[in-house]
Amino acid sequence: MKKTTLSLLLAFCLAPAAALAQVGVVVRVAPPAPVVEHYGRAPHPGWVWIPGYHRWDGHRYVWVHGYWAHPPHPGAVWEAHRWEHRNNGWVMVEGHWR
Repeated sequence: MKKTTLSLLLAFCLAPAAALAQVGVVVRVAPPAPVVEHYGRAPHPGWVWIPGYHRWDGHRYVWVHGYWAHPPHPGAVWEAHRWEHRNNGWVMVEGHWR
């Protein structure tokens, strides 16, 4: 009985944190235009360019430079970082492999 009660209490306390993690930080200022990066040839066959993006540091946008990466498996495609306009603000959607 104690374990069940403790488990429910823990789940109840962690639920709001999980919901906040999904929402992310909402920024009221629109992100600037992406920086044009010149990246040249891939260092190795099959590598993919991961484009740079603006991240919010709590006070302003900061440019994160792009880089070359080896895909985690054949046929993997990189979905770039992007900012989405939601509820009168901007939310970062992290880049990921699919």
